[in-house]
Amino acid sequence: MKSYVLTEFGKPLTAIETPTPQPQGSEVLLKTLAAGVCHSDLHLHDGYYDLGGGKRLTLSDRGISPPITMGHEIAGAVVAAGPEAKGVRPGDGYVVYPWIGCGTCAVCRAGNEQLCNDARTLGIRKPGGYADYVLVPHPRYLYPLGGLPPQAAAPYACSGLTTYAALKRVGAAVYTTQPILILGAGGLGLMCVKLLKALGGKGAIVVELDAKKREAALAAGALAAIDPKADKPGRAIRAAANGPVAAAIDLVGASATAQLGIDALARGGKYVVVGLMGGDVTLSLPLLPIRSVTVEGMLVGNLAEFREIMDLVMAGKVEPMPLIERPLARVNETLEDLRAGRIYGRAMLTP
Repeated sequence: MKSYVLTEFGKPLTAIETPTPQPQGSEVLLKTLAAGVCHSDLHLHDGYYDLGGGKRLTLSDRGISPPITMGHEIAGAVVAAGPEAKGVRPGDGYVVYPWIGCGTCAVCRAGNEQLCNDARTLGIRKPGGYADYVLVPHPRYLYPLGGLPPQAAAPYACSGLTTYAALKRVGAAVYTTQPILILGAGGLGLMCVKLLKALGGKGAIVVELDAKKREAALAAGALAAIDPKADKPGRAIRAAANGPVAAAIDLVGASATAQLGIDALARGGKYVVVGLMGGDVTLSLPLLPIRSVTVEGMLVGNLAEFREIMDLVMAGKVEPMPLIERPLARVNETLEDLRAGRIYGRAMLTP
């Protein structure tokens, strides 16, 4: 099979031919039908995270080193299954939950495999979707495609799941009664706006540098789209929300967005940071208890939340994302387009 592999951090992916894996035990082999290109793939490609102040956290520090077959938003069709893989048949289509843990530690047993210290995440620690085939360790990580096109389904494994889980951290009691702030209108931001609408949310005030992405956010249903470089963006946020916001979801995760999001909070508000753009922020500690604000980090949702969002999608309650479809052979070009901000919506690759 052909895989596009990161053989050295910072270098283009290399097309490599390897034997097609044969599933053993509970494993399921899928023919890749679609793989999404996520902004976190850029950090994986670079090999580090910017911690601010000139400091970096390298992937090697986290025990992740090339070769890496990226691609964690995966939809595929069953080719073969091990003797212990029950309930799957050749030809059946699925979207894959990639945030797989060891399955035995206390964190995994509690249902939070995405937080496992011995993770087996597809596209990061195990080969992912930038390949002809993907090996999934157990059928429980598969959700049937039904009539959903694979290109439309795959983004819900990360983009959809992440924003859905972030909205759950905010809480329905908040987002159904008052507008919330969303920082960033890339693939995650647009997904968050659409999910908020599907969940009966009051609405989103979006902050985004790119004018085209602000237009896309408004088209997706945002109440307002604010340029953070404009004069006094904090005042514009408060005007759009009729006061401070009860919650902010930061899908950028940069120093400037963090400061803007935290400053915009009402007393008792919550700031949820998801994005990994990088940087740091200085907080005045007495103001945290005085304002009673919560600062929470969240990477992605768990398997139960994955099933919840897929149920919501299959019920037809989530408006489809704008997609850019390209052949897998254009993966390097697509990564560079994403890095340069030329992707509007979600880029999907097909072998």
